[in-house]
Amino acid sequence: MRTDDVMAAIATGLWRWDNATGTVTLDAEAARLLGLPAEPGAYPESVVRARFHPVDWNEINGVVNLAVAEDTLAEGRLRIVDEAGHVLRTVRSRSRPILRDLEHDRDYVLVGTIQEVAEPRPGVGHTAAQTTITGDWRRSREAFLLDAGRALAEARSTAEVLRVAASLSMPGFSPDGLAVFGIAGERLTIIGHYGHSSDDDEPFAEVPLDTEYPAAVAVRSGRAIYLSTPAEYRRRFPDTWPLARRHGRQSWAFLPLTVAGRTIGAWMAAFKHAVAFTPDERSVLTTVARMLAQALARAGVAETERELSLGLQRSMMPALGPAIPGMEVAARYVPTGGGLQVGGDWYDMIPLPSGRIALVIGDVQGHDVRAAGLMGQLRIALRAYASEGHRPDAVLARASRFLHGITDGHESGEHGAPRFATCLYLEVEPATGHVEMARAGHPEPAVRTADGTVLMRPVEGGLPLGIVPDTDYPTTRLVLEPGETLMICTDGLIETGGHDLDTGWARLRTVLQGQDEQSLEELADSLVQAVHGPSSHHTTGPLADRREDDIAVVLLCREGAPARRPPRRTAMTVAQAEPELIATARRHLKELLHDWADGEQVDAAVLMVSEMVTNVLVHTDGNALLVAEVVHGDPRRLLRVEVSDASDDLPHRRRPGEMASSGRGLVLMEVLADRWGVDPRGEGKSIWFELVETGEA
Repeated sequence: MRTDDVMAAIATGLWRWDNATGTVTLDAEAARLLGLPAEPGAYPESVVRARFHPVDWNEINGVVNLAVAEDTLAEGRLRIVDEAGHVLRTVRSRSRPILRDLEHDRDYVLVGTIQEVAEPRPGVGHTAAQTTITGDWRRSREAFLLDAGRALAEARSTAEVLRVAASLSMPGFSPDGLAVFGIAGERLTIIGHYGHSSDDDEPFAEVPLDTEYPAAVAVRSGRAIYLSTPAEYRRRFPDTWPLARRHGRQSWAFLPLTVAGRTIGAWMAAFKHAVAFTPDERSVLTTVARMLAQALARAGVAETERELSLGLQRSMMPALGPAIPGMEVAARYVPTGGGLQVGGDWYDMIPLPSGRIALVIGDVQGHDVRAAGLMGQLRIALRAYASEGHRPDAVLARASRFLHGITDGHESGEHGAPRFATCLYLEVEPATGHVEMARAGHPEPAVRTADGTVLMRPVEGGLPLGIVPDTDYPTTRLVLEPGETLMICTDGLIETGGHDLDTGWARLRTVLQGQDEQSLEELADSLVQAVHGPSSHHTTGPLADRREDDIAVVLLCREGAPARRPPRRTAMTVAQAEPELIATARRHLKELLHDWADGEQVDAAVLMVSEMVTNVLVHTDGNALLVAEVVHGDPRRLLRVEVSDASDDLPHRRRPGEMASSGRGLVLMEVLADRWGVDPRGEGKSIWFELVETGEA
């Protein structure tokens, strides 16, 4: 009897599906079962597909793709429909894909059989129950895969991915033993496991990739291995069966972990009960393996980025170095929350040939690796220029030329405009407290006096580094008295949380003024906590933009016992080209008098300062130098304000009419000040007034 006769007698047809040519070859029985003329022939793929129920075709297509990937049989049920879409019968298909090209599994030939099966009849108890169970299982499978995908997507480290993998409970066939293998060179290593003791796993902790162990074979071939029984394990892998036998498992699945066509390891699921590994079960395991591979790849990238960022921070944020005699220094650096956790902010402390100490703080535009790289180059250049003995203005001028040279022409196109950097450079004389500063577009420093008053220290400045190659940077000098603390920081400490310069400084001033008993290290922590800690959520600024920024802050305190009643002093220059600084002068005077007893005297002092500085800008060609000082008298405090200019022309009193817009400056001083005067100088003159505090301080 011929094979064709036997197949026809058992109502089983043969087919051959070539997906490369889109041709399906059927024998007579297969053609009959598909509702086509009962004779052998070759048909276009579209004709055969039209005979499958659309829902069943989508499902069997996934089963075939899985069989191609795993080199296993593709089994499933298909409803056959006629031209009108009515179901004619149900057939069972059993086929094996044969690859045309072993390296590319897109082209294959599907060879197999189809056989008619009894149609499930509604109303028969066991069939309806079985249908319900199947539907519930598939719904459970979908819910499980959604939960597993969400949990694996949220894992941010390899340890978290392994914890999620260990907690997976699959619908109907949960494994009780799991292991995840990684590739280290030419060896396979266990990177995590569940349901095994460390002693049990010791033989498989590290094995060569050419070992005949199922996980190693899965990695080499890129195909899953399913072992439904111990006998099958023993038959296929006799060398490693004695080691696996002692675990008491009945079924095993070894699946490759593949990402973007690259195998990064393998996943083993072991069961104490027998598992047949049906197409549905294999589909679940394959989907979990793909999600697990993606999660491990993401976690590996994230851990590599974290390690890179920590390495960059360690290499680019040096320690402050040896202690400074008579000085105490504290510093903090907090990277922004995103990306590689590195940016363009930095600080540095540089011993100088003269015996002085240089403190540098700066911020390169951007928060990416390019900004971090430029910051590293700029920091090294600044250290080199400072070590050559140049003054602050010359150090910044050379640094600006250097940054312009390495960014000009190299930051165009997709990278945008050339980058710049802000910087504040200080030279400190530890023995005397003298500080000489130059500023390149950077926030100004603040000083907390010995009595807790916080004052902004105006510092003349120039353009940020790198904008133009040749720029002047004027220097500013101040004296840090014993007990005083100087704070320099980047704009992230001021503006993070939606703050502008005014509200940001107000937030920091509250912290600085309220921490009298803290050490310098504790004060540095308090400043960072005010911006990034829980309390920062209650002090958001007026701006809608709440983006975070890198933070760098350096605190310098001059040690020694302060004077019993130390004076307060502030000074600033108002240039002819910067009349807007008159408002800054008024604000600084208010800060100086923050605890003055008589508010009307404060208003009077602010009015007189505004008048004096304005007169210099209007009636002379030079700049105005403002110096204000509060000293403790007996018994009241005394405010002395002095405004100097280079003009020899002395002011004179006038009698303005009611409609005049000027000429009342000296009249106001005579009315509001306790004492005032005009003192000629060698070059220019000085106008001053004094106020004695009234009321209770």
